[in-house]
Amino acid sequence: MDTQFLVSTSIILATFALYIGIAIFNKARATSDFYVAGRGVPSVFNGMAIGADWMSAASFIGLAGTVMILGYDGLAYIMGWTGGYLLLTFLLAPHLRKSGRYTVPEFIGDRYNSHFARVIAAICTIIISFTYSIGQLSGSGVVIGRLFEIDAKIGTMIGVVLIAFYAAFGGMKGITWTQVAQYLILIIAYLIPVIFMSLQLTSNPIPWISYGEIVGKMGEIDRELGISEYFAPFENGTKWQFLALLFTLMAGTAGLPHVIVRFYTVSTMKAARWSGAWALLFIGLLYLSAPAYAAFSRFILLTKVAGSKISELPAWTSTWVDTGKLQIADSNGDGVLQWQEMMISNDIVVMATPEIANLGVFVIGLVAAGAMAAALSTAGGLMIAISSSLAHDIYYRVFKPDATEKNRLVVARLSIAAATIFAGLVALNPPGVITQIVAWAFALASGTFFPALVLGVWWKRSNAQGVIAGMVIGLIVTLSYIFLAKSGWMILGIKDTGAGIFGALAAFVANIIVSLLTEVPSKEKQDEVVNLRYPEEVVYKDGEVWLKKTV
Repeated sequence: MDTQFLVSTSIILATFALYIGIAIFNKARATSDFYVAGRGVPSVFNGMAIGADWMSAASFIGLAGTVMILGYDGLAYIMGWTGGYLLLTFLLAPHLRKSGRYTVPEFIGDRYNSHFARVIAAICTIIISFTYSIGQLSGSGVVIGRLFEIDAKIGTMIGVVLIAFYAAFGGMKGITWTQVAQYLILIIAYLIPVIFMSLQLTSNPIPWISYGEIVGKMGEIDRELGISEYFAPFENGTKWQFLALLFTLMAGTAGLPHVIVRFYTVSTMKAARWSGAWALLFIGLLYLSAPAYAAFSRFILLTKVAGSKISELPAWTSTWVDTGKLQIADSNGDGVLQWQEMMISNDIVVMATPEIANLGVFVIGLVAAGAMAAALSTAGGLMIAISSSLAHDIYYRVFKPDATEKNRLVVARLSIAAATIFAGLVALNPPGVITQIVAWAFALASGTFFPALVLGVWWKRSNAQGVIAGMVIGLIVTLSYIFLAKSGWMILGIKDTGAGIFGALAAFVANIIVSLLTEVPSKEKQDEVVNLRYPEEVVYKDGEVWLKKTV
């Protein structure tokens, strides 16, 4: 244990030093550095940064565990989160980049020529990013708590201090290059264990091919034990819940403000499209590995832990029992641990896998470092999104348009510190598991920003009154359904994690109806909206296209 602690701590501290060093070296000295990294990030590195920004603690820590426990039904997370990037890359990202704005609220405020719409969008950004950040900080607490064998709440506050420092110091410029390093660390940490497990169980080092064999064997074991089969569909929820969750995650991905802003850091529309393509490749490496991770971990637990005597369980089980993330009870008193007598949290599967598969102390430390990289990278991006809304969209664009650049940076840094501390306090007692909390953030994004941005880019008739009505009604409907579903009231078996489908529908309908019932946007504003759809700058003269210039 001493060796494991020393190795893990050394790796974690080395990565912390790397992140802080990058933030100091790339300190933001201007507002364009702080908000959009000077718009000079190359596409391939922006793709890595997007991947790190995206592959949060929910993806790294919780995704494989969710698939392991839910089986087929857990695939909605993989398909929704990955498919959402296709929507974002092809439907919105290049057009938002062409607008030349810093943030999503700024785009909405200028697109609809409304300060009120800007403020509503800023409030939505803060709510979405704050909800999402609770999951990340909770995840960092799980990792640090397990590593140092301390309470996860203390681990959460350690994560708060680290994030507050490097996010406030480096801004988007520092965070971008920190996220590139974090992506490399997290993807290496994620792939090494699953490759070694594949070798152990199938003698094949390519897990994406070999895990099908293990799934087949698990089907036989499931039938012998009389439990629901791993690959049986809709065993943990209705078909409608699966589809609602799939939509919520896809639309939420396309509407997440902290992800969208990453497309503002490149120089052109073409670079924005290529950033999305690279991001899909980098994200796919993890998402295609998660089902293999889940299958291998479940198979090892079924064959090497379940059926063992309680007195002879592996040493790692007692360590995780102490964290509260694993519960073992000899319900029938026979002294043997049955599968049904284990309660495994979704959040520990990836973290515990190196110990479950006996992969050695270095891999355990590497996975801990990868999990921290995933939690910190996303949390940093979320804090920038919150800061941008407070310091840029509300303080500068609404209340203090004559603020100096120095004052704007001070307000931005203070807002990051305050938001991180507040989110950390809530994360001390999180209202759900990591993937559930994150799904709420996606539901809120799909109910507010997805309709507002889709109609803002693709329907020139949408106006300020329509977008305000859509965002407000979408937010209210989504929040209401989350609270009602958590209390047991559901439509067609759709749980709180699928609430975004109702919010998005309500927002689309409200935006369209109110826009049609109110004044038509000016001809100039409609021409600006049409221009967003093309990779050229279109200049009109006498109502006809006069000049096109590639941008």
